[in-house]
Amino acid sequence: MSEDRLIDMETRIAFQEDLIEELNKAVYQQQQKMDKLEALCASLAEHLRSLTDSLHEGKPASERPPHY
Repeated sequence: MSEDRLIDMETRIAFQEDLIEELNKAVYQQQQKMDKLEALCASLAEHLRSLTDSLHEGKPASERPPHY
């Protein structure tokens, strides 16, 4: 194997290792964002449930509004 070919292969491997590291970081950051968004969605859903429950508290579901 020639020296130039060996250097070319080592260079390619180094670039591939750098690219893999960058991709791993990107995937990690995306997973962190997804975890935060899932927690936010769960929090918003719980907040919406509590608001809905408080609106219907003490009122029968079939009661007509006073303007009818």
